[in-house]
This record gives sequence, C-alpha cells and structure tokens, in this order.
Amino acid sequence: MQIADHFCEHVLLKKWEAGDRIPSVRETAVNIEVNPNTVMRTFNYLQEQGIIFNKRGIGYFVADDGFEKTKALKKKDFITQELPAFFKAMSLLNLSIEDIRQYYQQYLDNQTDDVP
Repeated sequence: MQIADHFCEHVLLKKWEAGDRIPSVRETAVNIEVNPNTVMRTFNYLQEQGIIFNKRGIGYFVADDGFEKTKALKKKDFITQELPAFFKAMSLLNLSIEDIRQYYQQYLDNQTDDVP
C-alpha cells in the first residue's frame, strides 16, 4: 500500500498526468529496493481501481480519468481509515472543531506553492 500511496501522490500532485507513462515494474522495484512481485501487485491494484492502464509491450500509463479516480480512492480511504482515528484523538485530547479549524488555518498559512 505504501507503493500505491506513492503513485497516488504523484498523480494528485500532477507530477504524472493523464496519458503519462509511469516507471516500469522493474524500474520501480530497483528504485525502491523491493521485489518486482510486490510492485506488480501494486500495479494490478492501481489498474483495478482504474488509475493506470497497461499498453502491452509498451508500459503502464495514467488513465484519462486517473486524477479523479485517485482523488476519490484517497478520499474514501481517508474517511474510512484516518478520520476515525483523528476523531478519537480529538476526543481524547479534548480538541474542538474550532481548535482544529485554527490549526488548519495555520497549516494553510505556512504552506508553499508546491502543494495544491
């Protein structure tokens, strides 16, 4: 899932756009020092989600609607996996929505141009 997250981040940051060729299974495995079978499982997952597609003999590419599908997938994952833990921490720490709103605004004020 870490490899998939890395690929999704590249799509969401528009480092890879619709139609762009992404690094091959072999290239990715060498670059991040993992077994090519692990990378292949990630590519299969991303392909099942409609984020990438394979042109046989040429490589893998970002799907035309890859950005939208990536955003929807990551939003669903955030809502179902990360948000419950976040809400639990808010409750345990007695943080209000207003507290979070202020911290979020501070975060936005300190962001650089490389984050959309």
